[in-house]
Amino acid sequence: MKKILLLGAGRSASSLIKYLFDNATAENWHITIGDISITHLQPLVEPISFAQAITFNVHDAKQRAAEVGKADLVISLLPAIFHIEVARECLKQEKHLITASYVSPDFLALHAEAQQKNLTILMESGLDPGIDHMSAMRVIKSIKDAGGKLTSFKSYTGGLVAPESDNNPWNYKFTWNPRNVVLAGQGTAKYIKEGQYKYIPYHKLFQRTDEFYVEGYGHFEGYANRDSLSYREPYGLLDIPTMLRGTLRRKGYCKAWDAFVQLGLTDDSYTLDGSERMTYRTFVESFLPPAASPEQSMAERLSLYLGIPAEGEVMQKLEWLGLFEDTPVSMEAATPAQILEKILKEKLSLTPGDKDMIVMQHQFGYELNGELREVTSTLVALGEDEVQTAMAKTVGLPVGILARLLLQGKITHRGVVIPIYPELYEPVLAELEEYGITFVETERVVERSI
Repeated sequence: MKKILLLGAGRSASSLIKYLFDNATAENWHITIGDISITHLQPLVEPISFAQAITFNVHDAKQRAAEVGKADLVISLLPAIFHIEVARECLKQEKHLITASYVSPDFLALHAEAQQKNLTILMESGLDPGIDHMSAMRVIKSIKDAGGKLTSFKSYTGGLVAPESDNNPWNYKFTWNPRNVVLAGQGTAKYIKEGQYKYIPYHKLFQRTDEFYVEGYGHFEGYANRDSLSYREPYGLLDIPTMLRGTLRRKGYCKAWDAFVQLGLTDDSYTLDGSERMTYRTFVESFLPPAASPEQSMAERLSLYLGIPAEGEVMQKLEWLGLFEDTPVSMEAATPAQILEKILKEKLSLTPGDKDMIVMQHQFGYELNGELREVTSTLVALGEDEVQTAMAKTVGLPVGILARLLLQGKITHRGVVIPIYPELYEPVLAELEEYGITFVETERVVERSI
């Protein structure tokens, strides 16, 4: 019997847990799920003999060592900052590890020892990063095998709300950790375009967007991720002239979000004095210059300060959030970002019956036999409800499939690994299609400009 330790059972874990349970009998697995709170897990594990839920504290070194020691494979869906302690314990006790999070410098430092101990630390195995790597590498390999030369690669992914549940002016609801959304994009985005390095500072990020159209789902816009260049080497695209990875939103979102950035409401670096006495209105007021006259409303001052129309769509979005109302903040020693997160969660959370939507689109440009060609590869995945979400499915299923392959001995890459190899991505993408996670590809010849 193979023993799996799953750490973290939050909103992204539901589909992974179901996959593990569905395959446990056939694969002879025993599954232990550890989380800080297990109330929601008890009804799932009580009827079955091959699973148990335990209260788990990642900071408890003794418990961490004991539970990792019992496992053949550890899967961590904990917040990303906690993965490294789990990884060090896995390395110490010579256990394989899978996570959906980005490879960090701390993890790269474990690569050589993991290889030496014949261990796999498989990361970036969820949606983005994860399915984005796998689906992109499949097309890149196909183009190269045909003799094509890649000239451009752009990739965008968005966790959004499904059309039937899209009932607010932001055309958006949280399908992932709201804090990550509030802090998204901070730092400087960098990419390469036609051989020239490009940089977008945070205060300009949401003003420089690309537009997209997805058949059957309408128009979207995308902004650049922080670092689009680090994947040139893993993807085998070191000499590509244009490469950009980004995040998708519905049209109009970025212009409205830019208002938060320009005001300073996404800053998480300091706390506001007296935040517990603030209202949403006085919170915004604290970031505005003094009124030019007593008759000037806050909405008028805000529109002037941001340079946006007083009756325009951005102001309508801000007003809909209740930013001009006297709702108490009720948070002590809060940062601006924490208060903004609270405001947004009250309005933009999934409600019972809501469905989310994942949209991913890759755009490839390449030369073949003297022709310029473009390939567009698009994924649209819809959730079932506010629990069995498309986000949970697209994050959890590839992790589960890779866990099965690893325990079956079908993954032989060792060290710190991401799923960019055919032996990893081909079986994962094939099985994902059985769950309706399918890419639609279109190709066209591009006329050369004279």
